[in-house]
Amino acid sequence: MDERRLVYSTDGDLPLPVPGRAKAPPRPGHAQLPDDGIIRVGRERRRAGVVTIVHGLPASELTEAGKALRRSCGTGGTAKGGVLELQGDHRDRVAAHFETQGRRVKRIGG
Repeated sequence: MDERRLVYSTDGDLPLPVPGRAKAPPRPGHAQLPDDGIIRVGRERRRAGVVTIVHGLPASELTEAGKALRRSCGTGGTAKGGVLELQGDHRDRVAAHFETQGRRVKRIGG
């Protein structure tokens, strides 16, 4: 079977990809959520365990809310990409924290 196929060519016959056309797929678990003022609290399984995810906080409140929640839950966490992540399953405590402030909270996921 003498089947030859082109592996590499510099003659310019192949069309080049158009820049800016392809979009990166969304990260798993970080789908686009609506910006409607509702704070969404969910849970994700990670390699090292479970993480509580908080979406919908304004960027100006992200660090202060993160500090308060880490202190009240007694856990570590981070704020990156507009999402607050807390180590462990603290959905009930996080939802109660925002409800006492009079904010609308929804639990997402399972």
